[in-house]
Amino acid sequence: MKQSLKIGSLTLAIVAFAVACSCSSKPKAAPAPAPTPAPVSTPTVVTTEPAPAPTPVPTPNVEKGELTGSLSEVSSYLKPAFFDYDKADVRSDARDVLAANAAWLKKYLSVRFTIEGHADERGTAQYNLALGDRRANAAKDYLVSLGVDASRIKTVSYGKERPFATGHDEDSWQKNRRAHFVVTAK
Repeated sequence: MKQSLKIGSLTLAIVAFAVACSCSSKPKAAPAPAPTPAPVSTPTVVTTEPAPAPTPVPTPNVEKGELTGSLSEVSSYLKPAFFDYDKADVRSDARDVLAANAAWLKKYLSVRFTIEGHADERGTAQYNLALGDRRANAAKDYLVSLGVDASRIKTVSYGKERPFATGHDEDSWQKNRRAHFVVTAK
């Protein structure tokens, strides 16, 4: 009986070994993933819009006394008058500018405008407001002396509060000491 037990054990071992071998075979390789398709490139469409037409400069119609363009465009016909440091006297170069402004204003009698008086950054705010006021009124008085109706003109002072040039040197200060013209009605 011992021998049949040995043979039975041996047979059982062989069967177990065979089962184990058949189960431990290499697993079949998974199929390779399908390749991802290459991205489809769509042609880039570049549309260029035509450049906007330049804004036409207003052309005065002297015969009809009409002006075209915005108020700021019309204001560009009037040039600023500049002043010396701490002065409100109209300089000779400012007289020439104001004379040209007066000639233009006499052609367009419907134009109403404001003269803004400005100062450079030196001095107190209160002092520069007073100086800007004197400069605006000096420009107004000169235009009136050249025949421009005073009822068309308003004045305001901004002193040093609205500088044209922001530098802290003589060149910037000179640009800020001015009487600036703004058309308010045409």
